[in-house]
Amino acid sequence: MTKPRIPETDQGIVGQVTVTQYDLMQRGFREKGWLETPALLRHGITCGQALEIGPGPGYLGLEWLKQTEKTTLVGLDISPDMQALARRNAQAYQVAPRTDYRLGNCDAIPCEDGSFDAVFTSGSLHEWANPRGAFDEIWRVLKPGGKYLIADLRRDMSALIRGFMWLSVRPTAMRPGLLTSVGAAYTLQELRQLAAGTKLKGCEISVETVGLTVAGVK
Repeated sequence: MTKPRIPETDQGIVGQVTVTQYDLMQRGFREKGWLETPALLRHGITCGQALEIGPGPGYLGLEWLKQTEKTTLVGLDISPDMQALARRNAQAYQVAPRTDYRLGNCDAIPCEDGSFDAVFTSGSLHEWANPRGAFDEIWRVLKPGGKYLIADLRRDMSALIRGFMWLSVRPTAMRPGLLTSVGAAYTLQELRQLAAGTKLKGCEISVETVGLTVAGVK
């Protein structure tokens, strides 16, 4: 039986030690090929200006920029520490002129209507204090025909997969955070109910091995 959802922090990841460890963990995921970049390309998110919500250290968006041409990225994060780290990583990727990292909350995106060709995020949905409001905001800032992809963990993943992820996470100090993130994630039914009352009600929600993906077109 799936345990009840226990919300995680909605303040973002802060503090130099935690941010550094999180960066190392995300680098490890990148090296293992665990980022959602291929999913972005499969869903046709390949051009124009994109908004990434909760980029953290930025590797998903930076890999997307590296694999696309004439694209630009706005990264929106509530953590000043993560914002600063993403900027440094963009410099290391040599794509800083194509990036703009901003502080802000996804349920009140500080951008005009119809600003983006795409909106994407991975691993942040379970932290959103107001997911319904964020879904409506994503719709608002997309251009007509714009695409969105929201990927996150799922709380009812198998115990075997959860154990595999636990063993794979490095540094090991990040392992407790993995469990709290899984505990704060949604199930398929919960996510369908969330989306049903929003502008994203026509989205496609797919079940993956470790998570759920919400995708669609405005």
